[in-house]
Amino acid sequence: MPKDPRDILVRPVVSEKSYELVESARKYTFVVAGTANKIEVREAVERQFNVRVTAVNTLWVRGKSRRLGRLPAGTTKRWKKAIVTLAVGDSIAIFETG
Repeated sequence: MPKDPRDILVRPVVSEKSYELVESARKYTFVVAGTANKIEVREAVERQFNVRVTAVNTLWVRGKSRRLGRLPAGTTKRWKKAIVTLAVGDSIAIFETG
């Protein structure tokens, strides 16, 4: 049974770099579930947004070291990021600006 796309795609990454990738190379960036593989990410994006995916790249983003006052240093959670390349002519509306 295929997984629900909402279980795979956690949220879009909103940053200057991610929007630059959208404008220059049709690449969309998402935070994905840590257990998701490239095939599951591809299927989730295609089902959720009704687009054609040509490539998926995944990577783990390390947690950053953080302190709160005099407490000992801790780290933020690590998370998995997926950069999805769409076919020519396809786009995802939530990333459109203007």
